[in-house]
Amino acid sequence: MFDGIYFEFPQIAFITLFFIVCALFCKMKLPSIYFPHTGEFLKTSVSASKTLLFLKWLGVVMMILALMSPVKDEPYELEPKEGYEMALILDASESMMANGFDAANPRLTRFDVVKNIVSDFISKRENDNIGLVVFGSFSFIASPLTYDANILNKILSQLNIGMAGKYTALNTSLAQGVNLLKMSKSKTKVAILLTDGHSTPQIDKIPFDVALDMVKKEGVKVYPIGIGMPHEYNRDVLMQIAKESGGVAFGASNADELKEVYKTIDALEKSEIKGESFSYIKYYYHFPLLISFLSLMLYIYLRNKRGHA
Repeated sequence: MFDGIYFEFPQIAFITLFFIVCALFCKMKLPSIYFPHTGEFLKTSVSASKTLLFLKWLGVVMMILALMSPVKDEPYELEPKEGYEMALILDASESMMANGFDAANPRLTRFDVVKNIVSDFISKRENDNIGLVVFGSFSFIASPLTYDANILNKILSQLNIGMAGKYTALNTSLAQGVNLLKMSKSKTKVAILLTDGHSTPQIDKIPFDVALDMVKKEGVKVYPIGIGMPHEYNRDVLMQIAKESGGVAFGASNADELKEVYKTIDALEKSEIKGESFSYIKYYYHFPLLISFLSLMLYIYLRNKRGHA
């Protein structure tokens, strides 16, 4: 328990010398009282005096130790995580309402299938700091970066088609993903952009070149995924985003292919997210202070009771 304990103010120990000097040279002068039959009185007096002397010095020494402030440093560190700072950018435009993307569950919409696959992907990425961006006619951050997969999946389950409008603002969504990762200190920033349509020029407020410059400036590696038939999304744009950012572009015409895409992305290189070290100082002054208080209280009680000076 007491390993590693040290004093914050060790110089206060010199006060002990003051008490020793005072005990030797500051004798209390009392008038002498003479009376017969002092032998028996002196026997009990000597024993009582030793007890009182011990209690007095115990109280003094413990008080000085309390003033010296005994403390102990208890360092602890948040474990570093090996993973990504990752933005999942999901298309929630009206076109994601199409059925038949999953042959096993043809009644499910594309967006429902995507949510199931992305949820499984999130659950496997235990060490990643992941955030969600949703887009349609506009884009918004549905979840900031978090390590909590449960919270992230709960937010994901509550996303709906059309909640960001029915059109496709692809460039704006890419810029929003960069903004999500902008404050990240990770060496590897990754964005997975999933869409099933072309950007709508009248709706998309940010030019493609501007969004791409933002990606390169912040060093974000983008993995674009086009789902549906090849003519439904702009393959050339997705390939350019991947090439300029150092990522890889994918296409998936059904749920099984999309699962394979996320498995491939799951093999991305890891980057260390540094842990943080902290030191908690634990104080122990109250132990000697309590002993000092009890010793001096007992000293005063016995001294008054027995009539000792």
